[in-house]
Amino acid sequence: MVSILLEDELLLRSFQPEDAPELFRAVDASRQHLRHWLNWVDATTKAEHSLQFIQQSLQQLNSQEAIALGLFSKLQIIGSIGMHNWDHKLRKAMLGYWIDKEHEGKGIIQRGMRRFINFLFEKTDLNKLEIHFVPANTRSAVVAEKLGFKTEGILRQSILRNGMLEDVVVTGLLKSEWKG
Repeated sequence: MVSILLEDELLLRSFQPEDAPELFRAVDASRQHLRHWLNWVDATTKAEHSLQFIQQSLQQLNSQEAIALGLFSKLQIIGSIGMHNWDHKLRKAMLGYWIDKEHEGKGIIQRGMRRFINFLFEKTDLNKLEIHFVPANTRSAVVAEKLGFKTEGILRQSILRNGMLEDVVVTGLLKSEWKG
């Protein structure tokens, strides 16, 4: 289990099966806010789907394929930060995150990502992290930029989002560039 204290009453920790109802509540409450950017939101229609995600996440953590952490404020889930596509041979992985509408714009994702990146570079053998986002997601562009990620390119029409093919901006950060 991974647990990272960000500040008083703000914690990143591995999801546990008993978090499923709270995770579903958080997603459902911000469904309209999140669905524009995240394809999986529309497929999450009941707490059982959140439980399946948590069970899969725990398996991926155990097999060192991914890490999915809940972002908790006062014991309530307000978002998630994670690492996926963990390639041990290339020593790189992709990062992802979301936060509910109520907590957006307060710098919580940036602070959480900073601590998570520190954790990943200190505790794993990763050399490179990537953040991918669609060009219209200017908030993700700002997060990546403030954390020191560099734009490496644009993959044209490489993601299907809300039924439309869209470009994907690829940003990367090397361990040697990380200022912590």
